Amino acid sequence: MTVPPTPRTPAPTPNPAPADRPVLEARGIRKAFPGVLALDGVDLRLFPGEVHALMGENGAGKSTLIKVLTGVHPPDSGTVSVDGGPRRFAQPLEAQHAGISTVYQEVNLCPNLSVAENILVGREPRRFGLVHWKALHRRAARLITELDLDLDVRMPLSAHSLAVQQLVAIVRAVDVQAKVLVLDEPTSSLDRDEVAQLFALVRRLRDRGVAILFVTHFLDQVFDLCDRVTVLRNGRLEGEYRIDELTPVTLVHHMVGSALGTLDELAGTSHTGTAAEAAAPESAEAPILSARGLTRAGSVHPYDLDIHRGEVIGLAGLLGSGRTEAARLLFGADHADGGELRIHGERAVLRSPRTAIAHKIAFCSENRKAEGLIGELTVRENIVLALQAARGWTRPLSRARQDEIAARWTEVLDIRPADPEAQVRNLSGGNQQKVLLARWLLTDPELLILDEPTRGIDIGAKTEIQRLVGRLAAEGTAVLFISAELEEVLRLSHRVGVLRDHRLVAVLPNDTTLTPDRILAAIATGATS
Repeated sequence: MTVPPTPRTPAPTPNPAPADRPVLEARGIRKAFPGVLALDGVDLRLFPGEVHALMGENGAGKSTLIKVLTGVHPPDSGTVSVDGGPRRFAQPLEAQHAGISTVYQEVNLCPNLSVAENILVGREPRRFGLVHWKALHRRAARLITELDLDLDVRMPLSAHSLAVQQLVAIVRAVDVQAKVLVLDEPTSSLDRDEVAQLFALVRRLRDRGVAILFVTHFLDQVFDLCDRVTVLRNGRLEGEYRIDELTPVTLVHHMVGSALGTLDELAGTSHTGTAAEAAAPESAEAPILSARGLTRAGSVHPYDLDIHRGEVIGLAGLLGSGRTEAARLLFGADHADGGELRIHGERAVLRSPRTAIAHKIAFCSENRKAEGLIGELTVRENIVLALQAARGWTRPLSRARQDEIAARWTEVLDIRPADPEAQVRNLSGGNQQKVLLARWLLTDPELLILDEPTRGIDIGAKTEIQRLVGRLAAEGTAVLFISAELEEVLRLSHRVGVLRDHRLVAVLPNDTTLTPDRILAAIATGATS
C-alpha cells in the first residue's frame, strides 16, 4: 500500500554537535548466533525530535539490531548509550525504564479489556489496594486528548480497528516516558486512511521531541515521513543518510548493493501497455492461467497476469512488496476479494488449495518448515502427502506404491541421504527443498509456483533446482518463480513481473535490454507498465 504525499511538519534538523547529541547511540554492535553472524560492527544514532528509518533486505539484521537496543539480546561486543551514558540491558523492562519503548507489527494488547485498561495495564492507579477506575479512565482520557486522538477509553479494544489498536499501543508506549519509540512494521496491515491516521500521531510525537525508529519496507512511506535513514546490508552498516539527500533509486541501490550503472537514466524509462499485454511466448492456446483484476484488501492491489504453457514468469520486488501475497491468490491459499481467474480459458474460483491442486496447480511455500514439510515424518511420507490428499483419504496409497514413488523421486532429484525412511527434519535445507519439490512434481502440475525455492541452500543444490526449473519449462510446465535474487530471476525467466508496495507495476520481457539495474529502477520508481 502507498500513502499519498501529505504536507509534512518540518522536523528539527539533526545536528551531531555536542549541543544536540543523540538520545540513543549504538556503536560497533556485533551479534552472532550459531552459524550466523547477524550483526557485524553496526552503528546507529537517534536524535530527539526525528523519525529515523531502518531499512534493509531480508536478513540484513534489522530485527536483531532492534532486539539488542531493546534488551531482548545482549550484544557480543559494542556499546549502547542513552543520553550519553553507556547502558547494558539484561531484559526489555530495563530498556523500557531507560525510555526505550517498542510497538511491534503484531499488536501485543488485550482485546477483551478496555482502551483505558490497555493503556495503563500494570500501572493502574489504586486506592485501598483496588483499581481506582475513575482515576484510571480520567488519566487515560487525558493521555488520549494530549495526543489529539478521539477515543472512548471505556470501550473494549476489540470494538476498534487494527489501526486504532496500533494507536493505543503507541499511547501506552509513550506513557512510560519514552524517549525513543521503535515502530516495527506498524503499517503492514493498515489501509491508506489508517496509515495517514498513524502518521499524524507519529508526527505529533516527533514534534514533542520523541526519537522514533521506523522500520518498514514501503519506500513511499520513508520519503513521506522520515528525516534520516540507516541502511543495513548482510548484517553490516551500509550507511546513514538524510532523506533529502536520497531518491528512491539511490535508496534501493544502497539496500541491495547493486552497481548503479544506468539506474538514474532508467528511472525515467516508461513501459507502454498494461501488465496483461506485456510480451509473452506466442501460442495459439489460451494461457494456462489468466488473472484479471485479482486483489485482496490489505494484501495485494488488483493485478493482471497471463501464464502460458512452458513459460517461466519471475516475480521480483523488495521484501514486503507483495510477491508472496500475489502468488497465494493463484493457489487458493488466500481468497481474492475481487477480480477473475481463468484456467485454460474457463472461469475458475479457487476456494482452497485442494481446488487448485485439482486444477493442476502446485505451490512450494517460501517457509518450507512451517507451511511445507512435516519434520517428524519421513522423506517418503512427505513426498506422497499431496498425491494422497488429491486421491482422498478413502483411497490410501499402498505401502508398496509409496516405497516405489519415494525411491524414484529420491533418485531423480538426488535426495541425500538416499533413505526414504529418514526423518525430513534431519536433512539439509537443500535436500528438504528437493523433498518438497518431489511432492508437487508427483502431482504432474501444469503450473508450479515456487516461492524462494533456493533461499538458504548451498550453491550445489541451488544449481540443481535452477536446472530443474529449466527442464520443466522445456517439457511444457508453466512456472511462477519468486526470488529476491535478481540475477536468478533473470537467469530463469521469460518475463519478469515487478512488484512495489503490493502493486504489480510492470511485466517486462526478458530480452537483451533487461538487466538488474532496469528491474531496480522499476522497483524504485514504481513505473507502471
